[in-house]
Amino acid sequence: MRSPRIALLRFAAAFVFLASLAAPAAHAQMDPAGTVASKPLKTKPIWMKAQVIHVNHDSMVVREADHPMMVHTFTFSKKMTEAMEKVRADGGYQRGDVISIQHEKGKEEALAIRGKPNQNN
Repeated sequence: MRSPRIALLRFAAAFVFLASLAAPAAHAQMDPAGTVASKPLKTKPIWMKAQVIHVNHDSMVVREADHPMMVHTFTFSKKMTEAMEKVRADGGYQRGDVISIQHEKGKEEALAIRGKPNQNN
């Protein structure tokens, strides 16, 4: 005579086997041709008040006015490169100048800079 425990295990194994045959495969439910391409989100540029630490021909190192321990190195956009050449010809930004830099959040490229360079050379 069979034990009820063995009969229950056989029944459970048969049930799992039959259920796996009846269930459709998960990959069959995905349609690769039906994927939707989305446009990248455009972020609005933000302004940051900062103090100049160092400037050279292709970048600017600044310290945030609100968080003095936060230091950022910004490269210049094409438009800003031309504007910075004019500023540099007039003496340029010096250490300690207070400026505002427009940039996209999470990116370190200066889109615009406001603030007058210090004339004390």
